[in-house]
Amino acid sequence: MDRKLLDLLVCPSTRQPLLPLEGRGLQALNTAIGAGGVVRGSGDAQSQALHEALITRDRKIVYIVDDGIPLLDSENAIGTAQVDGFPGA
Repeated sequence: MDRKLLDLLVCPSTRQPLLPLEGRGLQALNTAIGAGGVVRGSGDAQSQALHEALITRDRKIVYIVDDGIPLLDSENAIGTAQVDGFPGA
């Protein structure tokens, strides 16, 4: 993702800056998705592993990046509290 664009993006609900989700976090999230334990803000299960995502500075909300486009809406947001052992900062 373009660094200039990333510098402009913020979480729509908390207004926190967004950062790329690093490998450890992405792996923990994808493991939970594979186990069927991740629900998006819409209430629908997230069934496909993520290749790229953004996370809030406090590491509580993940936003899906689909084909280079960040989906910054509450329906596609994923709360990290539902992922056991999600890595902290």
